[in-house]
Amino acid sequence: MTVAPVHEAVTTLRKLALAAGQAAALRAAAQLGVADALGDEPATAAQLATAVNAEPGTLDRLLRALTTHGVFAAQGERYVHTATSRLLRTDTPRSLRDMVLWATEPWTWSVWPQLADAVRTGKGVFAEVHGKDFFTYLYEDAPDSAEVFNRAMTQASRLSSQSIAEALDIRGPVTVVDVAGGHGDLLTTILGEDSEVRGVLFDLPGALDDVDPRLREGGLFGDRASLVTGDCREAVPVAADVFILKNVLEWDDESTVATLRNVAGAAGPGGRVVVIENLVDGSPETGFTTTMDLLLLLNVNGRKHLRQSLLRLVAEAGLVVTDVHPVGPYLHMIDCAVPERP
Repeated sequence: MTVAPVHEAVTTLRKLALAAGQAAALRAAAQLGVADALGDEPATAAQLATAVNAEPGTLDRLLRALTTHGVFAAQGERYVHTATSRLLRTDTPRSLRDMVLWATEPWTWSVWPQLADAVRTGKGVFAEVHGKDFFTYLYEDAPDSAEVFNRAMTQASRLSSQSIAEALDIRGPVTVVDVAGGHGDLLTTILGEDSEVRGVLFDLPGALDDVDPRLREGGLFGDRASLVTGDCREAVPVAADVFILKNVLEWDDESTVATLRNVAGAAGPGGRVVVIENLVDGSPETGFTTTMDLLLLLNVNGRKHLRQSLLRLVAEAGLVVTDVHPVGPYLHMIDCAVPERP
């Protein structure tokens, strides 16, 4: 090997080995509110430190570390925003601040070191580390973290809700169920497309505590929307014409098939079931998708799917795939039908 390739390999490994530090720097900036404190004019670390209640010297070191990755930029002794750092602001329409906080919550730091064990056994480690399964722990022991999780899912949903609603093309006097739909961003977008469509938001009780007010009684869509609590892995006690599962089927295969069977049973013969996922082999950001795949293994013994593996599980659940196509830059829509009885 020549010197250049060796140096490049060393640089790559050192960067990967210290990636946790980069994630921690992002989390610190988000927690401190640095992006919100920095306006359109350049500011020194001392000026920003006053705004966020930090020590100027150490804030300068944090910002210096972040600028090496394009999060903020330095102009002499002053700092300015970049397109990336603006995504940490709370007032940015496409903000990813909550996603950053969710991905670096305390429970993530405790499970990542157990990855070798998960790879050896093929099983998740969250329950072993925390004494409870992921969602039970989140809502019972870490409610603040659960809220961060729900806000992060809503932020992710907002990036794609309009393109999904248009691709679904749900019109007329039909009822649609958003399974495990969180705060209901996708459902509100669908209801806004046609005044005849009715909707049901179905999720765990904790997820519906802070639902979009437009879906509640007295809200903009309150007369056409219902909130139903439950666990889709156990039962889906809702009758409807269309069922949507967006970024839901990310746990173990058994739970995925059980959920799909529950949904198919609720939809009934001829019912439409739409699965929306970002597939490993269809993602423009394979680094993100494959890392999320490992985090899902650790947390819920789950996975991000390859196209064929997900289609296999859909078929195992008794659904017939009618179409598969991209929707937006990151997602794929798998349209399915419940077979008519002979």
